[in-house]
This record gives sequence, C-alpha cells and structure tokens, in this order.
Amino acid sequence: MTTSEAAVQSLSIGEVADRTGLSVHALRFYEREGLLVGPVQRTSGGRRRYTSSDVEWLQICVRLRESGMPLADLKHFAELVRHGPGNEAERLQLLDTHRQRVDAQIQALEECRSVIAWKVDIYAEHLARGEADGLWDPTT
Repeated sequence: MTTSEAAVQSLSIGEVADRTGLSVHALRFYEREGLLVGPVQRTSGGRRRYTSSDVEWLQICVRLRESGMPLADLKHFAELVRHGPGNEAERLQLLDTHRQRVDAQIQALEECRSVIAWKVDIYAEHLARGEADGLWDPTT
C-alpha cells in the first residue's frame, strides 16, 4: 500500500476506536468539539468513515490529552492545523508551553517517587530487623 493509498483508507468508527483506544462515544465527542483537522466523511447511509490520517491525528490528540493538555488548548491546536501553513510559530509555542507543563509534572512525580522510595527503604529495613519501632503507630 502506497502512502497515498494509506491516506484514503476508509475505516469505520469501531475500527478507529480499536486503533486509538478511544471509545466510539469519545470519537463522536472529538468530532463535535472540533478536535479533528478535517471533516469526517460519511457513507450514503450516514455512517462515519475515517482515513488513516484521521487515525494518526487522533493518536496525537490522545497523547496530548493523556499528558494533561487542556481541551481548550487541543481545540486551538486543531484549529491552527486546519488553517494550514503560516501559523507554525503559534503551534510551536502551544506545544512548547505544554511540554514545559509536562516537564514540571514529571519533576514533581520524580520528587514524590523519591519520598516513596525513602519510606519503602525505611519499612523494608525495619521489617528485615523484625522491628516495628519507629514506624508510625496511630494507637500511641
């Protein structure tokens, strides 16, 4: 299959749900909210048909949402992409701002993980010695 053939591959909403991990309900929501970069094609019977390009875009959207990108920012990003060339600097700024938020979240989680690892070590050490002394006891 060539790249152009892959771009026009027609997929049902169920197939797209399987490929993206989104529910059928979520796919309809993404369409209603204007999160797709192109219109979803319909069969003569009104059933949605997606292209592999739609799937690729949705996979990006899933990762952006999973990483905490606000829905408003994702909508704005999709709008910029729909408008085509000429706004790449604004797209870059939006993505870079989000990356900075993700980096801050990662840093905060690493700090949390460090505290948890420290407490795990304390408990493991006490249990290895057969001592519970020094571990928090709410009854004392």
